[in-house]
Amino acid sequence: MKTAINLFMSLCLGIAIVCLSGMEGCETEEASAPTAGMVLIPAGEFRMGSDDTDANVDEHPVPTVHVDAFYMDAYEVTNLDYQRFVRANPQWQKSRIPEALHDGNYLFHWNGNNYPPGAANHPVGSVSWYAAMAYAEWAGKRLPTEAEWEYAARGGLSGKKYPWGDTIDRSKANYSVPHGGGTTAVGSYAANGYGLYDMSGNVGEWCLNEYDLDDVRTISRGARTKNNQTFRVTRGGQWINFVEEYVQVTGRFAYPPTFTVSYVGFRCVRSVTP
Repeated sequence: MKTAINLFMSLCLGIAIVCLSGMEGCETEEASAPTAGMVLIPAGEFRMGSDDTDANVDEHPVPTVHVDAFYMDAYEVTNLDYQRFVRANPQWQKSRIPEALHDGNYLFHWNGNNYPPGAANHPVGSVSWYAAMAYAEWAGKRLPTEAEWEYAARGGLSGKKYPWGDTIDRSKANYSVPHGGGTTAVGSYAANGYGLYDMSGNVGEWCLNEYDLDDVRTISRGARTKNNQTFRVTRGGQWINFVEEYVQVTGRFAYPPTFTVSYVGFRCVRSVTP
């Protein structure tokens, strides 16, 4: 399983590099502390997915998966973070991004290169999978695999539905009508056991993987496609979700890589060993 996941990551990153190779290269962010703002997630094994018969069929089966140690952003990438990226890399600005890399709603709520007033510390939304991949490369990071994301979201808890336990609690996540209307500032709710915030609710988060109903946890076989686009996975639920199942750590959604909407953003990871 470990070998398959590593192989998938290599293949997927190779495809992304080829897809973006015809574009102006991203200026890489220089950072004296490359893991600043990140949390070290220890290596380990866990049972990935859900045995709950009421869960979506694509949350089964439940294999035991090994995950190597890695760093993960404590917070979702914010509007302010993303503004730094588009200013450093003009080809990813709202007015300049190639049409092939989004669906027409990229940074929909931004005014040019400016995010909405008062939203600096809210998670960025309306970014495509391609844009998230480009940001991660610029930051010297990458998108998490599904296995890494779910393992980290569990925060060291075994077999629990949510990052905090088995009981839904609207005081612990931004989701559904009582918190409706949009995103909340990152870190507005308590962190999980690993010190990660908003692993449930707020915005869904792009993962590296293709979406496959059979076994997305290894190498995609017959991944779902639409308009010749292979769907990608988001995890973590969304502020618009009103179904409790959707904000569980095993909840999964599938979107085309060009998809841009206010309730989908991302966070990044960094391997401990290159």
